[in-house]
Amino acid sequence: MKIRVDYKEEIDNMDNLEIIYAQHLVDYIIRLKFNDGVVRKVDFESFLKNSSNPSIRKYLQKKNFLNFELIDGNLNWNDYDLIFPIVDMYNKIEKNKTSKQKEIHP
Repeated sequence: MKIRVDYKEEIDNMDNLEIIYAQHLVDYIIRLKFNDGVVRKVDFESFLKNSSNPSIRKYLQKKNFLNFELIDGNLNWNDYDLIFPIVDMYNKIEKNKTSKQKEIHP
């Protein structure tokens, strides 16, 4: 017996994927809502702390990290100084924490 799975539709949907809402939760965790209705919590802390690049590590300073905005459906820091592939953020879920919040609306 042969089972065939067609992933073409899923890949096409990923090509049109956009972030429509971003909200800082706590530490380095941002809640993202995508245009397909999916909500993810993404924790950027390990990426930032494990980087040896000073251009990336500067975002460990909260004032820099919290200075994000949505541009063309993607999360962006300092005019494309720091940006991540949307699909990577879509596929990453972190545990929920609560604290002071910063919201960005489309």
